[in-house]
Amino acid sequence: MSAVEEVEGLLRRYKLATAEFVRGDPEPYKALFSHEEDVTLANPFFPVVRGWEEVSVALERTASRLRDVKFLGSEIVSKYVTAELAYVVQLAHERAKVGGSEVLSPIDLRNTMVLRPEGGAWKIVHLHGDPITTPRPAESVIRQ
Repeated sequence: MSAVEEVEGLLRRYKLATAEFVRGDPEPYKALFSHEEDVTLANPFFPVVRGWEEVSVALERTASRLRDVKFLGSEIVSKYVTAELAYVVQLAHERAKVGGSEVLSPIDLRNTMVLRPEGGAWKIVHLHGDPITTPRPAESVIRQ
């Protein structure tokens, strides 16, 4: 099987695991990640974490902050695959109750994944997700 086909398989599993993740079960999602010390995660709820122990805890805590989630889908913006490394940039769309809110809110995230083969399977070595999916004023980057 080619690297492109293997990465496509990982992306199919990622969509299925995301559906479980947003229902509060992080285990299928966690299984897609590298368990090495250089794995990193940057999501909207936490600062960047590094190493499997920190990433695992951040994923569990993130899953616990979402309720009544409906995964609406995702679209790939860009993807590039070599035999040793791949990246995927995508937009993900969901509706959820977040934190203590009882309001079902739309959530749109831009995600960047870096993937590599480990032990015969492709794994996520870095995932960055944030809610910046529309243009913002330059001043929005200024820390208050």
